[in-house]
Amino acid sequence: MAPKHLVRNAAVGLGAVVVGNRLLRCSPETLAPPLARTQQTYEWQHRDVAYTEAGDPDAPDLVLLHAPELPRSSHEFRYVIDALSETHHVFAPDLPGFGRSAQLPETYDAEGYSGFLQSFLSDMTEQPTVVAASVTAAYAVAAGTDANAATDIDEYVLICPTTTAPQTTRRLAPAYSLPVAGEAFRNVTMSKPMLRYRFGTDGFAEPSAMTAEWLRYSWQASHRQGGHRLLAARAAGRLDSDIDLGSVLSETATTTTLLWGREADSPPVAAGRRLATAADARLVVFENAATLPHAEHPEPFVELFDA
Repeated sequence: MAPKHLVRNAAVGLGAVVVGNRLLRCSPETLAPPLARTQQTYEWQHRDVAYTEAGDPDAPDLVLLHAPELPRSSHEFRYVIDALSETHHVFAPDLPGFGRSAQLPETYDAEGYSGFLQSFLSDMTEQPTVVAASVTAAYAVAAGTDANAATDIDEYVLICPTTTAPQTTRRLAPAYSLPVAGEAFRNVTMSKPMLRYRFGTDGFAEPSAMTAEWLRYSWQASHRQGGHRLLAARAAGRLDSDIDLGSVLSETATTTTLLWGREADSPPVAAGRRLATAADARLVVFENAATLPHAEHPEPFVELFDA
């Protein structure tokens, strides 16, 4: 093939990728509120962070924090917010860059998310119970135990807490970092079949528990513009925390409860037992659940907060 034909075909192919990326993008403005309630905004670093507030302001504060990975958002608490708001004053933010919150202008990293939580908890809550999933648990503990923390945490409820993303994602960082190809690669890895597979292997113990609405919203949330930057940050390890959860939790007077699904693989329940011992924490294991016990078994999850 002549060089000019190669150049022309390459240009056509690149143009098709760009058009495809644009067609699949979802902006925060077009994404529906994750918890079927009106969201408000909290300004942090000159960016709007979307959050849902529900319940009686005079009730005990409860903060729900989703995992820091696409396609997650505060939507993962969709099935528990109504019941929790009957007894608590609930706050559920979309972390910066996720859901309907604005992107950050610079890189995403663990220190930034811990800083955001420290500000949000200080400005919006008073002695809250903090529920945090996956690596966000490390951000929340770092924020709550920082010497400059202005808010005392009443209790940590940590869902399958960890400090790192799976090592298998490391090799994907260069692909996600590319400006055009990275977005296209995101579109492939966040396709509905891939999301169904991911949630079915380590999100839900029973794939049938994943509703069509859950899959649809997750797909939309994962296709927001700039989402590939989050995937690149996670794959490169920039969202990993260097905090020693067991050591830090063992030194705090804050009550800690760990929640785990028996079928969870990343991290497995054995890691939960080790952490519970190191942190002197209570461990609650949900049968027939993986890393989303609050979505798969909402009623027994809510009952933990009624005790």
